[in-house]
Amino acid sequence: MTLNPADTAFLDQLRQSLPEGTLRPAESRHLEEPRGRYSGRAGAVAMPRTTEEVATLVRAAHEARVAVVPYGGGTGLVGGQIMEGEGPAPLVISMERLSGLRGVFPAENVLMVEAGMILADVQRAAEDAGRLFPLSLAAEGSARIGGTLATNAGGVNVLRYGNARDLCLGVEAVLPNGDIWRGLNRLRKDNTGYDLRNLLIGAEGTLGIITAASLKLFARPAEQGAALLTVASPQAAIDLLSLARDQLGESISAFELIHRQGLEFLQEKVPDIRFPMQELPEWCVLIDLGLPRGRSPQEALTELFETALQAGLSADGVIAQSETQRQALWSVREHIPEANRRIGSVSSHDISIPISAIPAFIVEGGKRLAQLGDMRINSFGHLGDGNLHYNVFPAAGKSRADYEHLRPQVKRIVHDLTHEMGGSVSAEHGVGRLKVADLQRYGDPTKLAAMRAIKAALDPHGIMNPGAVVPLADS
Repeated sequence: MTLNPADTAFLDQLRQSLPEGTLRPAESRHLEEPRGRYSGRAGAVAMPRTTEEVATLVRAAHEARVAVVPYGGGTGLVGGQIMEGEGPAPLVISMERLSGLRGVFPAENVLMVEAGMILADVQRAAEDAGRLFPLSLAAEGSARIGGTLATNAGGVNVLRYGNARDLCLGVEAVLPNGDIWRGLNRLRKDNTGYDLRNLLIGAEGTLGIITAASLKLFARPAEQGAALLTVASPQAAIDLLSLARDQLGESISAFELIHRQGLEFLQEKVPDIRFPMQELPEWCVLIDLGLPRGRSPQEALTELFETALQAGLSADGVIAQSETQRQALWSVREHIPEANRRIGSVSSHDISIPISAIPAFIVEGGKRLAQLGDMRINSFGHLGDGNLHYNVFPAAGKSRADYEHLRPQVKRIVHDLTHEMGGSVSAEHGVGRLKVADLQRYGDPTKLAAMRAIKAALDPHGIMNPGAVVPLADS
């Protein structure tokens, strides 16, 4: 499919129908991504203030067959927001100025926001209404809600509240021909045909641009608590999770698996973050609770630890006695990705595995990678929902540049094993451009054919984020 560049003639024509200052030269932040794997290009960056302006931009691109790359907070880790390589320069549409609060409905537990609102601001708007919006990510201070929906982001609270998809009631979106779909409803039940909301969520801007969303809110837990408990192995962590569910039910908000390697990276690269135990355990879990008024999280977690101790599942632990201590425990978990970045990975993997298969995956993955040479593995993540961040690093004293030639093999080993064990090579970061070949390799052929058919029907000119998510028919 032939696309045209967002050249001077196209941009001059656009300026006639848009407010002054909407179109700007591309800045470096719009052409780079956090891991430095991709470097993009753009004819210009558009910064619309309204859904109608987004529609004007997309309609013009559709008519001129100019590629459009939607841009949220730029925090994506799979290159979905970056169009690299040679070819016609696209039009980047940044949602940062479309960031208003459309409405708050506390009695309905609904918040309406525009797609450019930063996730942390969405959380604050919910808090101001006495409610909770539970989606929480490491990048929540810069990620925008439209991007989190477009990638169906997960985060630490999926165990209790679900992914971004589960937290959205309706969306407003501009489709590839420039039409506005006004699906911004507040209904919990709406069985009127195909679910376009869920088609757009997770599509990473390949089927349209989400401009606003109706989000589910929840009661704020009256009491919150956290504990860091040691475990002997990932299997012990899974057994502890089962025990915790039996004792604590749906009050568990998060259950995070942490490996010693991540703690060592933390001590080396982010020494201000203190681990609360004298000795670093081989494995530990961070458990977070949200309880109704009248129930003590400290007592609940103490009872859990005592039962786990008797069962031989945990030998030591720290239970937060205040919100400050709870945040200190979370700070350990939240800074592990930062320590990872400072070490510099050979290859990072966002995968999901059937929970019961995780211990075998970790053992077998280590064996297969050892055949390539000496490498360090930091395996951590959201054990409660099976999402493992399985990241491979250079041996001590070496850099990732020393292993660059092995990166494709490392990725292939990890993803092949993931597929063998019935897992997914993309758990919460999306497909973007990084994993298109993986989707082609591991995806069900019937699903891929259906995806191409949907893409062709809604975006016949192929202008929406070309090269992302959907493998081309001849690739």
